Amino acid sequence: MRFARTACLAAVAGIGATALTVVGIAAPAQAAVVDAGQACLTPDTNEAAAAARGGGSGLDHRGISAAEQRAITRQTNNQLAAKGVTAASGATALVARKVPVYVHVMRDRAGRGNVTNRQVARQVAVLNRDFSGLGYRFDLVRIDRFKNTAWHKDRRSGHYRAVTRKGGARALNIWLVDFAYLGIATFPWDYARRGAVDGIRVQYNSLPGGNIPHYSEGRTATHETGHWLGLFHTFQGGCTSLNDQVDDTPAQASPTSGCPAGRDSCPLDGTDPIHNYMDYSWDSCYSEFTQGQAARAHKMWTAYRA
Repeated sequence: MRFARTACLAAVAGIGATALTVVGIAAPAQAAVVDAGQACLTPDTNEAAAAARGGGSGLDHRGISAAEQRAITRQTNNQLAAKGVTAASGATALVARKVPVYVHVMRDRAGRGNVTNRQVARQVAVLNRDFSGLGYRFDLVRIDRFKNTAWHKDRRSGHYRAVTRKGGARALNIWLVDFAYLGIATFPWDYARRGAVDGIRVQYNSLPGGNIPHYSEGRTATHETGHWLGLFHTFQGGCTSLNDQVDDTPAQASPTSGCPAGRDSCPLDGTDPIHNYMDYSWDSCYSEFTQGQAARAHKMWTAYRA
Protein backbone atom coordinates (compact mmCIF):
# COMPACT_ATOMS: atom_id res chain seq x y z
CA MET A 1 0.00 0.00 0.00
CA ARG A 2 1.53 3.25 -1.06
CA PHE A 3 0.85 6.76 0.13
CA ALA A 4 -1.10 9.13 -2.03
CA ARG A 5 0.85 12.37 -1.82
CA THR A 6 0.04 15.96 -2.50
CA ALA A 7 2.57 18.58 -3.45
CA CYS A 8 2.16 20.23 -0.07
CA LEU A 9 4.96 20.38 2.46
CA ALA A 10 4.19 20.86 6.10
CA ALA A 11 6.49 21.33 9.05
CA VAL A 12 6.17 18.35 11.35
CA ALA A 13 6.31 19.30 14.98
CA GLY A 14 8.64 17.22 17.07
CA ILE A 15 10.44 15.68 14.11
CA GLY A 16 12.63 18.62 13.25
CA ALA A 17 12.29 18.13 9.52
CA THR A 18 9.92 18.84 6.70
CA ALA A 19 7.57 16.04 5.75
CA LEU A 20 5.32 15.43 2.83
CA THR A 21 1.68 15.74 3.81
CA VAL A 22 -0.35 12.62 3.19
CA VAL A 23 -4.04 13.07 2.58
CA GLY A 24 -6.88 11.39 0.75
CA ILE A 25 -5.85 7.83 1.53
CA ALA A 26 -8.22 4.97 2.09
CA ALA A 27 -6.48 1.82 3.13
CA PRO A 28 -5.79 -0.05 6.38
CA ALA A 29 -2.74 1.91 7.37
CA GLN A 30 -0.63 4.88 6.41
CA ALA A 31 2.16 6.79 7.91
CA ALA A 32 2.65 10.47 7.65
CA VAL A 33 1.79 13.63 9.45
CA VAL A 34 -0.80 16.05 8.20
CA ASP A 35 -0.39 19.63 9.35
CA ALA A 36 -3.89 20.85 10.20
CA GLY A 37 -2.89 24.32 9.06
CA GLN A 38 -2.38 23.22 5.49
CA ALA A 39 -5.16 23.76 3.00
CA CYS A 40 -4.26 20.71 0.97
CA LEU A 41 -6.86 18.20 -0.09
CA THR A 42 -6.77 15.23 -2.39
CA PRO A 43 -10.14 13.82 -3.53
CA ASP A 44 -11.08 10.70 -1.57
CA THR A 45 -11.26 8.31 -4.52
CA ASN A 46 -10.85 4.61 -5.08
CA GLU A 47 -7.68 5.41 -7.01
CA ALA A 48 -6.35 7.13 -3.90
CA ALA A 49 -7.14 4.04 -1.86
CA ALA A 50 -5.22 1.83 -4.24
CA ALA A 51 -2.31 4.25 -4.30
CA ALA A 52 -2.24 4.37 -0.52
CA ARG A 53 -2.08 0.63 -0.14
CA GLY A 54 0.09 -0.49 -2.99
CA GLY A 55 1.51 2.23 -5.16
CA GLY A 56 0.79 2.33 -8.86
CA SER A 57 -0.20 -1.32 -8.91
CA GLY A 58 -2.59 -0.86 -6.00
CA LEU A 59 -1.07 -3.94 -4.37
CA ASP A 60 0.71 -4.45 -1.07
CA HIS A 61 2.03 -7.83 -2.18
CA ARG A 62 3.32 -9.35 -5.40
CA GLY A 63 0.73 -9.58 -8.16
CA ILE A 64 -1.28 -12.79 -8.45
CA SER A 65 -3.09 -13.62 -11.70
CA ALA A 66 -6.22 -15.78 -11.91
CA ALA A 67 -4.12 -18.53 -13.47
CA GLU A 68 -1.67 -18.40 -10.56
CA GLN A 69 -4.56 -18.42 -8.08
CA ARG A 70 -5.69 -21.72 -9.55
CA ALA A 71 -2.14 -23.05 -9.53
CA ILE A 72 -1.78 -22.11 -5.85
CA THR A 73 -5.00 -24.00 -5.10
CA ARG A 74 -3.61 -27.12 -6.75
CA GLN A 75 -0.29 -26.71 -4.95
CA THR A 76 -2.06 -26.24 -1.62
CA ASN A 77 -4.20 -29.35 -2.10
CA ASN A 78 -1.05 -31.32 -2.93
CA GLN A 79 0.65 -30.00 0.20
CA LEU A 80 -2.32 -31.01 2.33
CA ALA A 81 -2.47 -34.46 0.72
CA ALA A 82 1.23 -34.98 1.45
CA LYS A 83 0.45 -34.28 5.11
CA GLY A 84 -2.47 -36.70 5.06
CA VAL A 85 -5.04 -33.93 5.21
CA THR A 86 -7.86 -33.59 2.70
CA ALA A 87 -8.61 -30.19 1.19
CA ALA A 88 -11.98 -30.17 2.95
CA SER A 89 -10.66 -31.06 6.41
CA GLY A 90 -7.62 -28.84 6.05
CA ALA A 91 -9.80 -25.87 6.93
CA THR A 92 -10.42 -27.22 10.42
CA ALA A 93 -7.35 -29.37 10.99
CA LEU A 94 -6.29 -29.33 14.64
CA VAL A 95 -2.87 -27.78 14.25
CA ALA A 96 -1.21 -25.41 16.67
CA ARG A 97 -1.95 -21.85 15.67
CA LYS A 98 0.17 -20.03 18.20
CA VAL A 99 2.22 -17.47 16.36
CA PRO A 100 5.52 -16.26 17.82
CA VAL A 101 6.05 -12.61 16.91
CA TYR A 102 9.40 -10.91 16.37
CA VAL A 103 9.32 -7.15 15.91
CA HIS A 104 12.27 -5.37 14.32
CA VAL A 105 12.35 -1.62 14.95
CA MET A 106 14.35 0.09 12.22
CA ARG A 107 15.23 3.56 13.49
CA ASP A 108 17.47 6.03 11.74
CA ARG A 109 20.57 7.61 13.25
CA ALA A 110 18.54 10.55 14.50
CA GLY A 111 16.18 8.19 16.36
CA ARG A 112 13.19 8.53 14.03
CA GLY A 113 11.06 5.41 13.94
CA ASN A 114 12.01 4.35 17.46
CA VAL A 115 8.53 3.29 18.57
CA THR A 116 8.03 2.44 22.22
CA ASN A 117 7.67 -1.02 23.73
CA ARG A 118 4.16 0.00 24.72
CA GLN A 119 3.24 0.74 21.10
CA VAL A 120 4.52 -2.66 20.05
CA ALA A 121 2.56 -4.35 22.85
CA ARG A 122 -0.58 -2.47 21.81
CA GLN A 123 -0.03 -3.57 18.20
CA VAL A 124 0.20 -7.23 19.20
CA ALA A 125 -2.94 -6.76 21.31
CA VAL A 126 -4.73 -5.46 18.19
CA LEU A 127 -3.66 -8.57 16.27
CA ASN A 128 -4.96 -10.83 19.03
CA ARG A 129 -8.25 -8.99 19.15
CA ASP A 130 -8.76 -8.97 15.39
CA PHE A 131 -7.78 -12.62 14.84
CA SER A 132 -9.40 -14.04 17.97
CA GLY A 133 -12.39 -15.32 16.00
CA LEU A 134 -10.06 -17.22 13.67
CA GLY A 135 -8.32 -19.11 16.46
CA TYR A 136 -4.88 -17.48 16.28
CA ARG A 137 -2.82 -16.37 19.24
CA PHE A 138 0.08 -13.97 18.70
CA ASP A 139 2.79 -14.06 21.35
CA LEU A 140 5.45 -11.34 21.37
CA VAL A 141 8.81 -13.07 21.75
CA ARG A 142 11.22 -10.18 21.38
CA ILE A 143 11.78 -6.68 20.08
CA ASP A 144 15.02 -5.99 18.24
CA ARG A 145 16.17 -2.43 17.62
CA PHE A 146 18.55 -1.37 14.89
CA LYS A 147 20.07 2.05 14.24
CA ASN A 148 20.52 2.09 10.48
CA THR A 149 19.15 4.88 8.31
CA ALA A 150 19.16 2.80 5.14
CA TRP A 151 17.16 0.02 6.78
CA HIS A 152 14.83 2.58 8.37
CA LYS A 153 14.02 3.83 4.86
CA ASP A 154 13.54 0.22 3.65
CA ARG A 155 16.63 0.23 1.46
CA ARG A 156 18.23 -3.15 0.76
CA SER A 157 15.15 -4.78 2.26
CA GLY A 158 16.05 -8.23 0.98
CA HIS A 159 19.35 -8.03 2.84
CA TYR A 160 18.16 -6.56 6.13
CA ARG A 161 15.24 -8.98 6.37
CA ALA A 162 17.49 -11.97 5.69
CA VAL A 163 19.99 -11.00 8.40
CA THR A 164 17.43 -10.04 11.04
CA ARG A 165 14.59 -12.54 10.55
CA LYS A 166 13.94 -14.92 13.45
CA GLY A 167 12.09 -18.22 13.78
CA GLY A 168 10.64 -20.63 11.24
CA ALA A 169 7.57 -20.74 9.03
CA ARG A 170 5.20 -20.16 11.96
CA ALA A 171 7.00 -17.04 13.15
CA LEU A 172 5.56 -13.67 12.19
CA ASN A 173 8.35 -11.16 11.67
CA ILE A 174 7.28 -7.52 11.58
CA TRP A 175 9.73 -4.91 10.32
CA LEU A 176 8.80 -1.35 11.26
CA VAL A 177 10.13 1.06 8.68
CA ASP A 178 9.52 4.46 7.14
CA PHE A 179 8.57 4.04 3.50
CA ALA A 180 5.96 5.25 1.04
CA TYR A 181 3.70 2.31 1.82
CA LEU A 182 1.40 1.39 4.64
CA GLY A 183 2.53 -2.20 4.54
CA ILE A 184 3.84 -5.04 2.37
CA ALA A 185 3.42 -8.77 3.01
CA THR A 186 4.66 -12.13 1.79
CA PHE A 187 2.39 -15.12 1.17
CA PRO A 188 2.68 -18.52 2.92
CA TRP A 189 3.07 -20.47 -0.33
CA ASP A 190 6.23 -18.49 -1.08
CA TYR A 191 7.95 -19.53 2.15
CA ALA A 192 9.74 -22.53 0.63
CA ARG A 193 11.68 -20.34 -1.79
CA ARG A 194 11.66 -17.00 0.04
CA GLY A 195 11.67 -17.97 3.68
CA ALA A 196 14.58 -15.70 4.48
CA VAL A 197 12.42 -12.62 3.90
CA ASP A 198 9.07 -14.02 5.06
CA GLY A 199 6.96 -11.60 7.07
CA ILE A 200 5.42 -8.16 6.87
CA ARG A 201 6.86 -4.67 6.59
CA VAL A 202 4.75 -1.99 8.25
CA GLN A 203 4.94 1.79 8.27
CA TYR A 204 5.90 2.52 11.85
CA ASN A 205 3.47 5.41 12.19
CA SER A 206 0.51 3.10 11.54
CA LEU A 207 0.93 1.47 14.96
CA PRO A 208 -1.48 2.48 17.73
CA GLY A 209 -0.38 5.91 18.85
CA GLY A 210 0.87 6.85 15.39
CA ASN A 211 -0.07 10.09 13.72
CA ILE A 212 -1.62 9.18 10.36
CA PRO A 213 -5.26 10.29 10.16
CA HIS A 214 -7.51 7.23 9.65
CA TYR A 215 -4.60 4.80 9.65
CA SER A 216 -3.00 4.71 13.10
CA GLU A 217 -5.08 2.14 14.99
CA GLY A 218 -2.82 -0.79 14.11
CA ARG A 219 -5.01 -2.26 11.38
CA THR A 220 -2.29 -2.12 8.72
CA ALA A 221 -0.55 -4.95 10.56
CA THR A 222 -3.87 -6.83 10.75
CA HIS A 223 -4.39 -6.45 7.01
CA GLU A 224 -0.84 -7.51 6.16
CA THR A 225 -0.98 -10.46 8.54
CA GLY A 226 -4.10 -11.56 6.69
CA HIS A 227 -1.98 -11.80 3.54
CA TRP A 228 0.77 -13.59 5.51
CA LEU A 229 -1.87 -16.18 6.44
CA GLY A 230 -2.91 -16.59 2.80
CA LEU A 231 -5.85 -14.22 2.38
CA PHE A 232 -6.31 -12.11 -0.73
CA HIS A 233 -7.91 -8.68 -0.91
CA THR A 234 -11.69 -8.79 -1.03
CA PHE A 235 -11.38 -7.10 -4.44
CA GLN A 236 -8.87 -9.64 -5.79
CA GLY A 237 -9.69 -10.28 -9.44
CA GLY A 238 -12.40 -7.60 -9.46
CA CYS A 239 -15.99 -8.40 -10.27
CA THR A 240 -15.49 -12.08 -11.11
CA SER A 241 -16.71 -15.39 -9.78
CA LEU A 242 -13.15 -16.38 -8.79
CA ASN A 243 -12.53 -13.16 -6.87
CA ASP A 244 -10.71 -13.86 -3.58
CA GLN A 245 -11.73 -17.55 -3.56
CA VAL A 246 -13.83 -17.04 -0.43
CA ASP A 247 -17.54 -17.70 -0.86
CA ASP A 248 -18.86 -15.40 1.86
CA THR A 249 -17.04 -12.20 0.78
CA PRO A 250 -19.12 -10.60 -2.01
CA ALA A 251 -17.29 -9.82 -5.24
CA GLN A 252 -15.90 -6.31 -5.32
CA ALA A 253 -14.81 -4.37 -8.40
CA SER A 254 -12.35 -2.02 -6.69
CA PRO A 255 -10.89 -1.16 -3.28
CA THR A 256 -12.91 0.88 -0.82
CA SER A 257 -11.93 4.41 0.14
CA GLY A 258 -13.04 5.62 3.58
CA CYS A 259 -16.10 3.87 5.00
CA PRO A 260 -18.97 4.33 2.50
CA ALA A 261 -21.99 2.44 3.85
CA GLY A 262 -23.91 0.55 1.18
CA ARG A 263 -21.17 0.71 -1.44
CA ASP A 264 -21.89 -1.78 -4.22
CA SER A 265 -19.26 -1.77 -6.96
CA CYS A 266 -20.24 -5.09 -8.55
CA PRO A 267 -23.53 -6.37 -10.06
CA LEU A 268 -22.96 -9.81 -8.52
CA ASP A 269 -24.76 -10.63 -5.27
CA GLY A 270 -24.03 -8.63 -2.14
CA THR A 271 -22.74 -5.19 -1.27
CA ASP A 272 -19.03 -4.50 -0.90
CA PRO A 273 -17.53 -5.89 2.33
CA ILE A 274 -16.23 -2.51 3.46
CA HIS A 275 -15.82 -3.65 7.08
CA ASN A 276 -13.59 -6.57 6.12
CA TYR A 277 -9.95 -6.35 7.18
CA MET A 278 -8.87 -7.36 3.68
CA ASP A 279 -10.44 -4.33 1.97
CA TYR A 280 -8.72 -0.90 1.88
CA SER A 281 -11.05 0.93 4.25
CA TRP A 282 -10.10 3.23 7.11
CA ASP A 283 -8.85 1.56 10.27
CA SER A 284 -12.00 2.65 12.11
CA CYS A 285 -14.17 0.99 9.45
CA TYR A 286 -12.71 -2.49 9.95
CA SER A 287 -14.47 -5.02 12.14
CA GLU A 288 -14.50 -8.49 10.60
CA PHE A 289 -13.08 -11.55 8.97
CA THR A 290 -15.60 -14.05 7.64
CA GLN A 291 -15.95 -17.76 8.34
CA GLY A 292 -14.84 -18.42 4.78
CA GLN A 293 -11.67 -16.41 5.33
CA ALA A 294 -11.06 -18.32 8.57
CA ALA A 295 -11.38 -21.62 6.71
CA ARG A 296 -8.98 -20.47 3.98
CA ALA A 297 -6.43 -19.17 6.50
CA HIS A 298 -6.56 -22.45 8.44
CA LYS A 299 -6.03 -24.43 5.26
CA MET A 300 -3.04 -22.29 4.29
CA TRP A 301 -1.61 -22.54 7.79
CA THR A 302 -1.87 -26.32 7.71
CA ALA A 303 -0.35 -26.55 4.25
CA TYR A 304 2.55 -24.12 4.63
CA ARG A 305 3.16 -23.04 8.23
CA ALA A 306 2.16 -25.92 10.53
